[in-house]
Amino acid sequence: MTPVPPDLPDPLTLLLIEDDAGDAFLVEELLADADRPPKITWARTLAEGRERLTDDVQCVVVDLSLPDATGLEALEQVIAMAPNTAVLVLTGLGDTHAGIEAVAAGAQDFLVKQDVDARLLIRAIRYAIERKRADLAMRELLQERIVSKENSRLERGLLPVPLLDPTLLQHQARYLPGRTGGLLAGDFWDTVQTPDGAVHVLIGDVCGHGPDEAALGTALRIAWRTLVLAGQTGNDVLRTLDTLLRHERKSPEIFTTMCSAAISPDLTTARLHVIGHPPPLLLRDGVLGVVTETPSGPPLGIFPDIEWTPIDVTLGERWSLLLYTDGLIEATVGENRDLLGTEGLANLIRAQEGIDLDRIIASLDGAMHDDVAAVLVSRGRTGIAGVTGITEVTGIMGAGEGRA
Repeated sequence: MTPVPPDLPDPLTLLLIEDDAGDAFLVEELLADADRPPKITWARTLAEGRERLTDDVQCVVVDLSLPDATGLEALEQVIAMAPNTAVLVLTGLGDTHAGIEAVAAGAQDFLVKQDVDARLLIRAIRYAIERKRADLAMRELLQERIVSKENSRLERGLLPVPLLDPTLLQHQARYLPGRTGGLLAGDFWDTVQTPDGAVHVLIGDVCGHGPDEAALGTALRIAWRTLVLAGQTGNDVLRTLDTLLRHERKSPEIFTTMCSAAISPDLTTARLHVIGHPPPLLLRDGVLGVVTETPSGPPLGIFPDIEWTPIDVTLGERWSLLLYTDGLIEATVGENRDLLGTEGLANLIRAQEGIDLDRIIASLDGAMHDDVAAVLVSRGRTGIAGVTGITEVTGIMGAGEGRA
């Protein structure tokens, strides 16, 4: 029983470049036996084939002995004019080596004219088309991987390196983009120490997800670092960031929440600005509490000409200060998949008898669905005393009081 040859795709448009009318007629006759005969456009020369090449051509069958091009030169010109199309080469009986060289040079297959029958020709055309599809898919995958690696290198380069004397404070920072395959998201953080010894910590969150938000967050972070190192503080910095946001954002609905802490050179007090952002947690004297439930003001990009109120906090000799984005407290926990919330985060830390970002993130593995950034700065050894429930941190000086 004669095996059934693989059939041709339907519809199939074929460009045949062959100067010999007899060979062209033979190809047409053999393909007429297919269950779904293709539409064949015949060209006698390479120049004529270039004119008759259309976007719907899926395969070019080309003789390597043409009046205006021969050998690999003919093949190279066909590939150049139809880079995304399968190419099947026809050779004479004595040019088998030329067919092998053609495949090595980019053709999907070759056939010796004297050996061709209907079944072999149909199968060769079908397999050539499939090989070309596979080649194109592999090329696209390779390009995607190259772009992905380039993006990864770029994103790694945009992540901050803390400018901090490691002997003064313990510093932990973790960054988990919610964007699949991303290293950078709309959340951002930074830590810098100025020449006077003060330590400045920033955490922020650009609303939305994706590369545009990541770029905006990076711009805000770099601007903040530059301003702080230039000696700017407080509302001067925030007004500049607000102006930058309004000019750089893609739409007027984009806003940014932030929390910054300027820790005094003696490391015993801090001035915070909570800009529409989740309040930081402070572990002091064994007691864990939320710094304030009252923010300094609205997020950046909402209202023009805003003055944000500073929040001055006494830290003491041993303390830990945790700044984080809402992706951490919006983790879903428990059987009902409830939001963790600030209270839940405090209870989690209390159960672990201390603040450690790796332990917190590990305990919430699979529960976090948004971008997450967190920065923890600590002075001395800190631990949790036997206190239940979350408390507001006491010892807060009046806004604008204390140190300048």
